[in-house]
Amino acid sequence: MKMGFKTKLGKLMLCSSILVGSLAGGSAYASVSDDFTAIWSRQQAEQVARTTDTTAPVIDTNFELAAPDVWIWDTWPLQNRDGSLAIVKGHRIAFALVAPRDFGWNDRHTEARIGMFYSKNGKDWTYAGIPYDYDNAFGHMQWAGSAMLDENGKVHFFYTATTDMNANGGKEWNQDGWVQRAEQRLAKTTFDISADKNGVHLTNEGEHLIIAEPDGKYYETIEQFQSHGNVITAFRDPFFFRDPNTGKEYILFEGQAGSGYELKPENIGDEEYRKTHTVPERAKYYNGNIGIAEVLDKDVTKLKLLPPLIESVGANHQLERPHVVVDGDNYYLLTISHTFTYAPGLTGPDGLYGFVGKGGLRADYKPVNGTGLIVANPAENPYQAYSWMALPDGQVISFINEPLDETGKVKHGGTFAPTLKVSFNGDTTKIVKEMEAGEIKPFGPYGKLK
Repeated sequence: MKMGFKTKLGKLMLCSSILVGSLAGGSAYASVSDDFTAIWSRQQAEQVARTTDTTAPVIDTNFELAAPDVWIWDTWPLQNRDGSLAIVKGHRIAFALVAPRDFGWNDRHTEARIGMFYSKNGKDWTYAGIPYDYDNAFGHMQWAGSAMLDENGKVHFFYTATTDMNANGGKEWNQDGWVQRAEQRLAKTTFDISADKNGVHLTNEGEHLIIAEPDGKYYETIEQFQSHGNVITAFRDPFFFRDPNTGKEYILFEGQAGSGYELKPENIGDEEYRKTHTVPERAKYYNGNIGIAEVLDKDVTKLKLLPPLIESVGANHQLERPHVVVDGDNYYLLTISHTFTYAPGLTGPDGLYGFVGKGGLRADYKPVNGTGLIVANPAENPYQAYSWMALPDGQVISFINEPLDETGKVKHGGTFAPTLKVSFNGDTTKIVKEMEAGEIKPFGPYGKLK
């Protein structure tokens, strides 16, 4: 079956120079306009399948807890402005969503805070607690983000402020129907950082700021979401990225299509595919996208929302924790997604997904490996890990989610999973190595994959 998809009419700019890619089927990369949005179509999503090169090893359920008193999930390292690993007096620093283990596994999401960890060897992590004053932060819960250490030694701490924003500044909360009220905005604060014999310290906490919120045009508002009520809305997971080829800075994030979006023919597939493919009625409400905002100032407080980089309308509802790996002029746009967020009539494993474009961050992205999968949980252990993040050199970190023990019973994880090493080569990737749980080796800036 043909795997290509129709690009948006009028958006692809004809030019004398065509950048030829090595994608299956001989598809060529063309330069695109600044408002071009690539599409992950239903036709492409039908090709999703595990391979030996993309299936992660089974996780041993006799794992140790990195922090026995808290659940740990979405994780990210402190990076320098160029993307390289920040090292402060010999220490590597990581942040992760945490919640007390006194809360049940399924209750942790609405009690999420962001905890800090540090390590000298990148394997043995010390939990240093929540580095910010919760009363100063936005949202009842703080969800995933990223962290950047600038050239002046200031930590820029990006996070998702999540709550019913109309309720007492977002601090009042109850669990009843919370998904319908889970409004999300992108927020940040700053810290000074130091290290001594007692560990790593974040001090001089700055003002907390909302730096972006959905515009209703490109990105769905809570009110637009409530009109159809599908799964959960998304305007979250701010990821700071400095493009190594242009020096421009951006915040990428998970979003969903705003007003006026529709299930277009190209969201389904090519003309031949559309002749035989029936789209279930509610598929149109699965409106995920990967958003982008241009950074307008050195302090990363002023952003300009731009059209999404890619959309999955009719194919998948959640393109979570988007991030980028760059190899020369190959841009790998990466995201994580769940089985349950696929639109009706489609399915795929919980996994790390990727799309490759050439010549710039704004590109005509195509699924890597012909399937889009980079890392998938094994079929016999489909929910063992989640929230994979590929670092600039191809290390992939994640957390242990719900692995099955030898009796087939779910064991709740909530700790660092074994790190994987993934090779990126043109339009293909491959898992080449399993490392230790939570391991993060030093890595260089974006664009230095090899």
